[in-house]
Amino acid sequence: MPLTPQATPTTYWLEHAWLGTHAEPGVTVDTADGRITAVRTGTDTPPPGATTLRGLTLPGLANAHSHAFHRALRGVVQVGTGTFWTWREVMYSVADRLTPDTYYALARAAYAEMALAGITCVGEFHYLHHAPGGTRYDDPNAMGEALITAAADAGIRITLLDTAYLSAGFGAPPDHHQLRFCDGTAERWAERADALKEHAHARIGAAIHSVRAVPADQLAAVADWARDRQAPLHVHLSEQTAENDACRAAHGCTPTRLLADHGALGSRTTAVHATHLTTEDIELLGGSQTGVCMCPTTERDLADGIGPAARLQGRGSPLSLGSDSHAVIDLLEEARAMELDERLRTRTRGHWTAAALLRAATADGHAALGWGDAGVLETGALADLTTIALDSVRTAGPPPRLAGETAVFAASAADVRHTIVGGRQIVRDGVHTLVPDVPTALAESIAAVRG
Repeated sequence: MPLTPQATPTTYWLEHAWLGTHAEPGVTVDTADGRITAVRTGTDTPPPGATTLRGLTLPGLANAHSHAFHRALRGVVQVGTGTFWTWREVMYSVADRLTPDTYYALARAAYAEMALAGITCVGEFHYLHHAPGGTRYDDPNAMGEALITAAADAGIRITLLDTAYLSAGFGAPPDHHQLRFCDGTAERWAERADALKEHAHARIGAAIHSVRAVPADQLAAVADWARDRQAPLHVHLSEQTAENDACRAAHGCTPTRLLADHGALGSRTTAVHATHLTTEDIELLGGSQTGVCMCPTTERDLADGIGPAARLQGRGSPLSLGSDSHAVIDLLEEARAMELDERLRTRTRGHWTAAALLRAATADGHAALGWGDAGVLETGALADLTTIALDSVRTAGPPPRLAGETAVFAASAADVRHTIVGGRQIVRDGVHTLVPDVPTALAESIAAVRG
């Protein structure tokens, strides 16, 4: 696989480096065996032999929630009107056509787009396990392995969040679309997930698709699987009010309370969306230090609503960010949108500093995916870096000391100049070094799926 530890030590000179709280000029970073071995400040000029990275260099960005095949929906589901539920029918039509080979090609292209956007690690919420109709492939993890290989070939890290999806809704049997998602029981899901292997670039986690899709009496089995392995556990939570209403009708409580009662919350759990919460829900999530992944560009694209991110963080939930359905792939836009959405709701400004938003996009996103050794520019951390131009039409003008604010509130994925993963340069001067023509790779792989 192309993503292997660098063969020789490499030194990078960062014109400006984001050190967690501020932009520092003139920083030299030494790397070896895929990790940062030294960080030296106050180096006004590049040392001999160093690779120069002009602009603001951040720790690599972590996309904590992805459905790779949704990339084929961009521009298609924007036609006409509808709801999340009508969007879902279009999504199913794409899912029905995927094979391990076509999924690999589509995911490789989508992950290459992520690398161009400065993303060095993705959390893939993976539930498309079997062939249409639910028939198992000869390798029951053929689809998951295709994603792991696609990430390697696109040069980024992945946490495969293998997802339990057992029901069409609160005990109802899966419909014909959902049969390929379904293992039948949590026990059979666990048997299949046990066979997945980690790699240098890939870690394995678990996911509960939602309380709709995993019966209450099987939630604990998925949570226990993750806990026994000290692996991340993710779950779609209260994305739609209809889910909350159906959960109350079936169990007399909210989805958050149901997860809490079955031991599925905690510091290794991340709730995705968490849009429609009660005050008690917020207390349960924050009090258990359950993380929350906000996906603002998808939430607004699907008209889902604005989640209470500020209240959640205030009660103790770490925040991360995801591109989810890939209406756009731009973690800077996700960070910006979280703040701007809160401004629209409250009509006040400044809920998060640029530093807090960048932390959600870097260190806290990596932690949510089980990569606690990434997301910071420190000795011993994984050598994953993202450099943003400070001289584009979007970013030119502000003083370098405000480079963090410039990155969050002005820059976009188009301003990413370099992406380094494990000390290796995956994107150089805006060009992917492993996938030379990403637009063509996207167009061809999407055409193969959509017909």
